[in-house]
Amino acid sequence: MNAFADASSELLTSLERGVVTLTLNRPQQYNALSSSLIDSLQNAVDIIAEDRQVRVLIVAGTGKAFCAGHDLKEMRSRREPQFVEQTFARFSKLMVSLTRIPQPVIARVHGFAFAAGCQLVAQCDLAIAADTAQFATSGVKYGLFCSTPGVALARNISRKHAMEMLLTGEAIDARTALARGLVNDVVDSRELDAQIAKLTQSILDKTPVAVAAGKRTFYEQIDAPLEQAYALATRAMVCNMMTDDALEGIDAFSQKREPRWTGE
Repeated sequence: MNAFADASSELLTSLERGVVTLTLNRPQQYNALSSSLIDSLQNAVDIIAEDRQVRVLIVAGTGKAFCAGHDLKEMRSRREPQFVEQTFARFSKLMVSLTRIPQPVIARVHGFAFAAGCQLVAQCDLAIAADTAQFATSGVKYGLFCSTPGVALARNISRKHAMEMLLTGEAIDARTALARGLVNDVVDSRELDAQIAKLTQSILDKTPVAVAAGKRTFYEQIDAPLEQAYALATRAMVCNMMTDDALEGIDAFSQKREPRWTGE
C-alpha cells in the first residue's frame, strides 16, 4: 500500500513495518463520518485486504474525539431517502469488510466514540482505549435510534447492557466499557500507543497464514448453530495443519526454538 494522504485529507494513511494506520481527520467535526470519509475508508480497506505486506490495521482519530458518528448535519442538509439509505448501507458494507479482511483490525480509542463511532469500535477485532475515552449510542437523544450501531454493539456486550445504551443514549466510561467487553484494555492516555504497539507486535510475531485463516473462521462460526460451527472450525483446523508454517511451528516447539515463518 503506497498511498499516503496529505494532512488536509479527511483520512490520513501511514504504513510502518507492515502496520497501516487509518486516521479519521475531521477534528473540527469530531471526526463525524461524512459520505466522502466513508468512501475513503472503504477504498483504503479494500486496498489493504489485497496487500500481503500489511499485517495489521489500526483505526484512529485526530483531535478530541475518536469519532462522533455519522455526519447528521450532512444528512439533514440532504434529506433525501436515497442519500440517507445509501450512506447507512455503505457504512454497513464497511463494517462487514472489516471482519472479512485477513488482517486484524485494532481501534485506537483516545477520545469519545459515539453512535456510529461506537459501532466502529465494536466492529473492529480488537480495541484499546485511553482512560479518558467514552462510549455511547447516543442517537436516541436526537430522535434517531442507533439501530445499525446496535448490530455491532449486541455482538460485543450482553443484550441488556446493549439495550441500556441504545435506549438511554447515555455514555459509559472506558472502565465500564472494559468490564462489559466492548474494549480489550484501558490504559493511561500517555500509554495508549505503547500498549497498542505491544499488542500489534504480538500479532506480528505470529504467522499471517494462521492469523488470516483464524480470523475468517471466527466470524464464519460465531453466529452459526453449534454443530455447523464445529464443522467450520474442524475444516479450518485441517487446512491450517497442512500449511508449511504450521509444520514449522510444531518443529520449533519440539526443538525449543523460535519459529521461522515463511507465510505459506
